[in-house]
Amino acid sequence: MTEYPSGIAAVGGYVPALRITSEELADGWGQFKARGVSEKAVPDADEDAVTMGYEAAKRALDAGGVDGETIDELLFASTTPPVAEEDLTSHLGTMLAVPDEATRMTVTASTAAGMQAFAHGIRSDGRTLVIASDCPRGEPETALEHAAGAGAAAYVLDPAGALSVTDIAESSSPYPGTRFRETGSETLDSLDVTPYERTSYAELLSKAAERLEYDPGRVEGAAVQASDGAQPYRAAGPLGVERTAIGAATIADEIGDAGAASVPLALATAIDDGLETLLAAGYGSGATATLAHLERSESEQPPSSLAIAGEQYLSFAEYIRRRGDVTSGAPEGGGGYVSVPTWERSMTQRYRLQAGHCSECAALNFPPTGACSSCRSLVEYDRVELPFEGVVEALSVISQGGAPPEFAEMQAKYGGSYTTGIVAFEGPAGDSASAPVLVVGTDNDDLTVGDPVEATIRRIYTQEGVTRYGIKVRPIENNP
Repeated sequence: MTEYPSGIAAVGGYVPALRITSEELADGWGQFKARGVSEKAVPDADEDAVTMGYEAAKRALDAGGVDGETIDELLFASTTPPVAEEDLTSHLGTMLAVPDEATRMTVTASTAAGMQAFAHGIRSDGRTLVIASDCPRGEPETALEHAAGAGAAAYVLDPAGALSVTDIAESSSPYPGTRFRETGSETLDSLDVTPYERTSYAELLSKAAERLEYDPGRVEGAAVQASDGAQPYRAAGPLGVERTAIGAATIADEIGDAGAASVPLALATAIDDGLETLLAAGYGSGATATLAHLERSESEQPPSSLAIAGEQYLSFAEYIRRRGDVTSGAPEGGGGYVSVPTWERSMTQRYRLQAGHCSECAALNFPPTGACSSCRSLVEYDRVELPFEGVVEALSVISQGGAPPEFAEMQAKYGGSYTTGIVAFEGPAGDSASAPVLVVGTDNDDLTVGDPVEATIRRIYTQEGVTRYGIKVRPIENNP
């Protein structure tokens, strides 16, 4: 057994709560081409790889009782980063309180990226946070789009982790064209040469499996790359495992193709189910494969927190509106302008709910700038991070035509209206600070004053090509 510096100390997973069934898609498109997929996850209008990655990572940290400030290395894997050139680990690190001196790396351009980042983290000393998050997209009537789902998984890797990786093996061979996305395109493409694609998949997995030290007969769950619900089972022969082991760690039939997050997320569900001997097999067109064999070294199971249940089923019209297929972009001109430097200066308070403690009257203020809302003193505030749970103090529904220009595109994707509110977040001394927020995860009339809510991070809007992320709230009872 190979000795690696780190094992799995905690696991987090997140899948958007929105779903659409294969029947609904078949009715809408006239056909459904994704094999073995009964339904798939759909990112909400304000979700992307960053926000889903945050959700999964926050759950992993909370499950393990790990403070973000103790992370030595932050790894982010995605084939769908919201921007083509920007280090998004800086945003994720700030959201999760990871030290700015922590080592960072982004892995992209392949569905194998999630497993490549995981393997790198296992080989690293210190405490590593690995985040794999993805939401691939195809042209509307293609099999790639019919299968395209979304999700994220996160792992805290630590020398004291209860679940050990006993061996890692990789292989690579030039098999171009089975799945690719051209520069400047938002949608996937392929040559649709099925025998060629299957040969690539089988050969790369077989080569890596030959180099891996493991007993296929003992594998209880095999998390395998899944472009649809049928593909993982084709790996049974190349990997030498039983189809039942693949079925025990397959979720693509229920959430669709999660790209670079596909294997890390399937592995997370198998760990959460308590399986002790596991195989993870990532594959990327081009072509590469990364395999890992995992075995619990102690009776203790690594803590996990997964939010993967579907809670809201979309009609076909709602689905294509969320995709943006029938909505226009933001209108030109007008609206509130917040410059990038101004946004950057307020980023920590927006990402971590930082309020200001007034040294004159002890009142809490959000945001922590300007004169105290209680005593009107101009003071240098002591920063206080508020808990992410609060109570609704006021609500307002913004109807069609009432949204500022920067929110018009989001309003259209939500179907013509959205909810804003004022939420009181309790401070450490029993006092509270009120903050204006947008509301997600509920219909406009399902939330009332006095209801408890939980904060999360979503896209606020995009201006000058720069996406502003920040706090939104959702009903606690509706949280997955």
